[in-house]
Amino acid sequence: MRSVGVEEELLLVDPRTGEPAASAGAVLASALSSGGRAAGADGEIPLEKELHKEQVECATRPVTRMDELHEEIRRWRAEAARHAESAGVMVAALATCPLPVEPTLSMGERYQWIARQFGLSAQEQLTCGCHVHVSVDSDEEGVAVLDRIRPWLSVLTALSANSPFWQGEDTGYGSYRGRVWNRWPSAGPVDLFGTPERYHERVRAMVATGAIRDEGMIYFDARLAASYPTVEIRVADVCLDASTAVLLAALVRGLVDTASREWRAGRPSPAVDTSLLRLAAWRAARSGIDGPLVHPATLREASSEAVVRGLYEHVREALEDNGDAGFVKAALADLQARGNGARVQRDLLRETGDLAATVLRCARRTGA
Repeated sequence: MRSVGVEEELLLVDPRTGEPAASAGAVLASALSSGGRAAGADGEIPLEKELHKEQVECATRPVTRMDELHEEIRRWRAEAARHAESAGVMVAALATCPLPVEPTLSMGERYQWIARQFGLSAQEQLTCGCHVHVSVDSDEEGVAVLDRIRPWLSVLTALSANSPFWQGEDTGYGSYRGRVWNRWPSAGPVDLFGTPERYHERVRAMVATGAIRDEGMIYFDARLAASYPTVEIRVADVCLDASTAVLLAALVRGLVDTASREWRAGRPSPAVDTSLLRLAAWRAARSGIDGPLVHPATLREASSEAVVRGLYEHVREALEDNGDAGFVKAALADLQARGNGARVQRDLLRETGDLAATVLRCARRTGA
């Protein structure tokens, strides 16, 4: 069974006003001073800095069972909340900041290079994603997987959508983070690779342009991880609820398993034009699960219910083999009934009438 790991970026907010707080330094200092004791016997430090001081990142260990992953995500969120509290702030699993904000770039030569190179695009890039890593046996298998999962990635964006607000306004999108993220010149869906050699050649060519700094800035929707034997799927918003992140991970592993089986059986990669994938990604960001989507099998508009059902059927055999089918089916039904993070945020705003109160409610919910 393939191992799965999840990286989550979390927003730091003031516990009184809900406004974003540039407190990453203090939060990380608290984590460092603990010496990783609360993180487990391996002594890992639980948090890392990100592009802006208003956010931190945490990551799980690679595990094989979804109940283990759920426990891991909740544990790391609790660790992040504990260190944030010691710094006088809270963590919130929100993919964009609902309130107006002028983000503060983190210090360090790399981040300062990014600021000089990308100007306002970097300054405004306060977004929080969820990255899912799934183990593969080789670059050959990894590239075969990347080529075959392309049409299905937009559905993951729709399910995870958790960023309806931007600078104090309702954007009309479920995942506005995706629209902001795609300002990076290396982000988004990409053409078929075919072989590991072509993948690495394309990465080298992109870095050689000088437009991006290094391979760490290859922001494809899905890529070969640089430091681990995994494929890394990067299209999702950070999920408001830990249970949604687990659902996402189970589906991603199902996609990887299904793609690998198709490759080993000699089935060709779907030759979907990248321009159509961009339209599907836009539609998913706009609708979330509250409107129509582009169906990966037909490339035509369909209801979100039909598209989600299509994703489940596409990976059902792999889910059954992994023991995840019952959990995923129930979790999808629950998510469609109660709504993803975007729907919850809008419901909270209608209930409270106040974006600050919405942020604080989401912060309290993050570790639940």
